[in-house]
Amino acid sequence: MRDWDDLEEASFVARLRARDERAFNELVRAYERRVFGLVFRMLGNREEAEDLAQEVFVQVFKAIDQFRGEARLSTWIYRIAVNLCKNRSKYLSRRHTNKQDDIDAFGDRAPMSSAKGTTAGSIARPDDLLVGMQVERVVQQAIESLEPEFREALILRDVEDLSYEEIAQITGLPDGTVKSRIHRARAQLKAAIERMLGEKIG
Repeated sequence: MRDWDDLEEASFVARLRARDERAFNELVRAYERRVFGLVFRMLGNREEAEDLAQEVFVQVFKAIDQFRGEARLSTWIYRIAVNLCKNRSKYLSRRHTNKQDDIDAFGDRAPMSSAKGTTAGSIARPDDLLVGMQVERVVQQAIESLEPEFREALILRDVEDLSYEEIAQITGLPDGTVKSRIHRARAQLKAAIERMLGEKIG
């Protein structure tokens, strides 16, 4: 995501509050990739993620007057995205439509930073490419298998690379709870991957 200094961000927020269409378009260009990546990994479904990512920006535009600058704009956008994901996940679980999507269609848009060295974009040989895609699929499936609160913590920390403080601001949780959830999420993820691969990993 784009990082402005405080004055730049305040000026940009003022333009959004004035319903400046160019500012809104800049906002979408600056944040759409990361927002889509976040909601895709939270939901595990590309079509749902595309719809929800659009809804995130609609909500940001509608609620910009409520932004008080107590956190970074990016943190506030993440908070909206996470809350919308939670609501959507509950809805999907009730309708039993929260199915895994084909991650191949997502690979080119936002390769997983958690699979360092094995993303499709970093591998030249076709056989290595296939292995990289398989690893990425296993990791995505393992993330989807986590309990929602642990999946959220893991994605925000290890995929989106946010600080503990930012995650606490996004989730409204104390720092200690955030750290505990991330620790448990990593353990759950490792166990899930080992189950899928049928072998221990380092």
